[in-house]
Amino acid sequence: MLVNLGFLGVFKYYNFFAKEFAEACSSFGFQVDALTLDIILPVGISFYTFQTMSYTIDVYREKLKPSKDIIAFFAFVSFFPQLVAGPIERATNLLPQFYTKRNFDYKKAVDGLRQILWGGLFKKIVVADNCAEVVNHIFENQADINASGLFVGAIFFAFQIYGDFSGYSDIAIGTSRLFGFNLMQILLSPYFSRDIAEFWRRWHISLSTWFRDYVYIPLGGSRGGTWMKIRNTFIIFLVSGFWHGATGPF
Repeated sequence: MLVNLGFLGVFKYYNFFAKEFAEACSSFGFQVDALTLDIILPVGISFYTFQTMSYTIDVYREKLKPSKDIIAFFAFVSFFPQLVAGPIERATNLLPQFYTKRNFDYKKAVDGLRQILWGGLFKKIVVADNCAEVVNHIFENQADINASGLFVGAIFFAFQIYGDFSGYSDIAIGTSRLFGFNLMQILLSPYFSRDIAEFWRRWHISLSTWFRDYVYIPLGGSRGGTWMKIRNTFIIFLVSGFWHGATGPF
């Protein structure tokens, strides 16, 4: 686990913290050059880091037996349909599917193609990309647009990010079905949530449940009083922010 987190820290977060440290020093009057690394971020490093960590933890908790098939294990870690945009699969769900012999399933193939074309590509190309044109125009000219126009831009942006994320996820899940694999659901109508807590449970389900099972609950969850719950929730959102991007806004 330390090796996994070490690679993730160096590749994704080292330059961010180096720059932040240099800026913090300059604010106190000390000039420090940021010693950054000119390295390329490996594709999907956040996803397969979390997947290998969940495998290690599940084996430690005896929820999963260690894999004796190295090819199946590396196929699980680097499964290409979900490597870039998720979902973050659990070894308990995906790894056993590599042990099973698969034959072509016409029904699964049709369902997969339908999810790729109608679900994924339609959401991405028709919904998200067209909403992006409106959003970019409004946000790039925000000084000249009134409050109602900015509100419209925010609504279109909500549809844009949903179309992007849901579209990519549908393409990943549909492609997996073409090969006979079943991936977990990643979104569950999040914009129909009744409150923020329900929205959190419905948006990026594979990530939120990962944080719940491997970070929040081991920290104590909601046990131990209000302050303990607030602390654990703060840690979850802090880690989630770092996971989404190594920049200040995240």
